[in-house]
Parts: sequence; C-alpha cells; structure tokens
Amino acid sequence: MSAWLPTAPCTPRACVETPAGVTARAVPRAVLRLTGVVLLLLAGIVLSPLGWGSPRLRGRIPASVVRRWCRWIVRAAGVRVRITGAAVPTGGLLLVANHISWLDVPLLAAVRPARMLAKTEVRRWPVAGPLAARGGTLFIDRDRLRSLPDTVARIARALREGSAVAAFPEGSTWCGRAQGTFRRAVFQAALDAGVPVQPVRIRYRLTGGTTTTAPAFVGDDTLLASLWRVATARGLVAEVEVRAPIPPGTHFDRRSLAHSAQPQAAPAWTHTVLVA
Repeated sequence: MSAWLPTAPCTPRACVETPAGVTARAVPRAVLRLTGVVLLLLAGIVLSPLGWGSPRLRGRIPASVVRRWCRWIVRAAGVRVRITGAAVPTGGLLLVANHISWLDVPLLAAVRPARMLAKTEVRRWPVAGPLAARGGTLFIDRDRLRSLPDTVARIARALREGSAVAAFPEGSTWCGRAQGTFRRAVFQAALDAGVPVQPVRIRYRLTGGTTTTAPAFVGDDTLLASLWRVATARGLVAEVEVRAPIPPGTHFDRRSLAHSAQPQAAPAWTHTVLVA
C-alpha cells in the first residue's frame, strides 16, 4: 500500500462501542435484520441495469424509488433515518460527506441517487461489490498515484453529463468522534466541470440523543463484524444533515473549495485531525 494514502488512527478496539446487553433473544432479531439487508441488496443487483447504473436506460427507475430503497436498507439494519437541511439541486453535483460507516453509502443515496466514488477493493465485497459495479460506481485505485488524474477526469466527465457523484474526501473511515482532512483531488473535478458542491453531515446517535461509535467501520474491522454490531444494537439513529450547496465560481482552486466544504460536513461533536 502506498505511503501517501490517508489513514485514520481509529481502531475497533480503541474507538468502537460494542452494543451492551446483547442476549440470546437479540440474535434472531439481528439475523432477521441482516436477512432483510441482503434481500434488499439482491433486489438492487437485479434492478440496477434498469436504473441509474445503465447509461442507456438511466432514469427508468424514478429517483424517489431509489431514495426510498436506500432508506429501507438502513432501516432493515435496525437504524432509524433522519434527513434534514437544504434542498438538493438537479444536474451535475458533487456530494461530499464525512465517512464513518458502510451505512454512509445508502444514506447519501437516500439524499440523491449518485455515482459513488469508491476504492477498488469494494468490487470484491460480497453482494455489495456487484451492486456497486452495476450501479455505475467510479472506482479509484488508491495504490496507483499515477492513475489519479485519469480518475479526476472521469469524475469531471460524469458531472458534466449531469450526474451526481458522491465521495468521501477523507479517504478513510473515522470513528465519528474525530475527522480527517478532506483530500483535494475530487474537488478539482467539480471545478473542471463547473458544478456545485453539496456537503453532507452524517452522525450516529442512540434514541436518547447520546452519540455512538457502534456503526463505525474502521481499521482492521471486518465487514461481517460491523454488520453484526449494527444489527444487534438497539436504538440507533442516523442523522443526515444536507448543507447548502457551494455554487460554482465561488472558489477558484481545489484547496480553497475543500477547506470551505470540510467544516460543513463535520459533526458538531468531532474535532479535525490533520493527516500528512
């Protein structure tokens, strides 16, 4: 792995809260939740060629249906969803958010269906990998720095064509109590395409309002362990705050644009950790 890649100091052992009071009675509920998530993902694999993932047939499935389906995925995992904030414009748009969990992906798509920017490793994930590939995901090979300009050009082309592209510019997941620095490359694509940037703030709480790191997917955590932790938790709430879009032409370099977007995507209870 390249030394320039962003990394977070968060680890499952040091940062992630394990749900308390998981009893034998909670196991069947968790299994039902995970079964529901898998069934919804499989349905997405079947239907994705007819929807936003196919350039020839894009738009056959209404965006409202895609948004509702993404909410169902999160809800099937036992997580309530609250989406608040600004309206989301049509046309080319770069959505950027802080990154805590695998849940962030369907949550962003619940705001607006978009082509995700994801690391190439996601292709190998069971169920979710094929869905991502067929859904038009733009993959980035983080081990090949030389491929970055081509990736930026592909993102800019998708934005010019009127697509929304969703990205997590931290480049790595964080536990939620801290946040990394937004990498600037993806913002160059928005500048090149002349489209707005819409920051989105994601945070996870318990029903009583207490913040929690239980949904975090960090460090050497496995996807299966994270899925089980979410499915066995009780009272999880995902709060998604859509911030006002940053219009094109208000920033003339990617550093300034990233610096403007990052604080708006930082949960109020986090602090930023600068990463070399």
